[in-house]
Amino acid sequence: MTDRPALVLEAQRFQQRLLDWFDRHGRHDLPWQQRRTPYRVWVSEIMLQQTQVATVIPYYDRFMARFPDVAALAEATQDEVLHLWTGLGYYARGRNLHKAAQLIAEQYDGEFPLHSVDALVALPGIGHSTAGAIIAQSTGRRGVILDGNVKRVLTRLHAVEGWTGRSAVERQLWVLADSYTPHQRVADYSQAMMDLGATLCRRGTPDCARCPFGDVCLARQRGEQRRFPESKPRKALPTRHTLMLMLLDNTGQVLLEQRPSSGLWGGLWSLPQFDSEGELRAWLDSHAPGAVVESAWPAFTHVFSHFRLEITPQPVRMLRAGNVNEQGRWIDPASLGDIGLATPVKGLLESLAPFSLVAQTATDDSQETS
Repeated sequence: MTDRPALVLEAQRFQQRLLDWFDRHGRHDLPWQQRRTPYRVWVSEIMLQQTQVATVIPYYDRFMARFPDVAALAEATQDEVLHLWTGLGYYARGRNLHKAAQLIAEQYDGEFPLHSVDALVALPGIGHSTAGAIIAQSTGRRGVILDGNVKRVLTRLHAVEGWTGRSAVERQLWVLADSYTPHQRVADYSQAMMDLGATLCRRGTPDCARCPFGDVCLARQRGEQRRFPESKPRKALPTRHTLMLMLLDNTGQVLLEQRPSSGLWGGLWSLPQFDSEGELRAWLDSHAPGAVVESAWPAFTHVFSHFRLEITPQPVRMLRAGNVNEQGRWIDPASLGDIGLATPVKGLLESLAPFSLVAQTATDDSQETS
């Protein structure tokens, strides 16, 4: 496998075709394209990781309204940040965004370190492609990007064999991305590459008839567009089981606990979780003696990218005060406030009145290793 695959077009011709297409068909009115600043571009790039534009836009608008600049984000609490991230998934992105804002405020006087890719990559949650996008989109200087859309475009154009997550394959794609990236109109070029992947060179069935590179695409010439890029070798998703304790006091408030800062739903507020009924009842004996354990609600499955979590909600009502205040936070499920909640937990809290739940399967790609 060569480290320098041949280009399907000379770089200047490739750039011209792409930019001509972008001028006519590209996206020019996305929120982060208006009043571009490094901060606005950065937030959009982080939100767009693993998430489609249509999903991101309302989250982005709310986030910008609450945190219009780095200083506002740095001064916020993690709860405030994760509250606005609730439902967007991949919560490590929100935590890292908050940490990076604090570092920018403390170490760079609130100014982004745009002098080099390495300086940006040193900040939490920013990889080389995101750094390249921030530089290109906010300054117009040359920055090379290789997000999922760009990988898909380059892989199909050059019929690059192998899963793009393999280091050898990724090296090839970086070479191609660097070879094609111009020194002029870099912001438009990087947006055009992302738009091409998102709107024409889509997952599944691409719209080859309208692609500006349909005549030179090697995957299309072979009739193998759907084979590229090759999928990650699949493994059966393991299933984990958890009991979620819905402990209500005599006023109808429910107990929440904050998750550890890293790992699953890191930093979010959640219902207390237990691996077994025995573990749950032992906790109740210690913290809420005499509480009434009601019938469990139907179990439902929450799907992550790396495992399935089967959740059994267990309602329990306290008849008298226990010694659980120091363990968490009591909250009115009808008034959740500005706290970060995992998606299934938010759904359960909203279901406490009228105290019913229809078994469902939810999907959230909140992979906390990202």
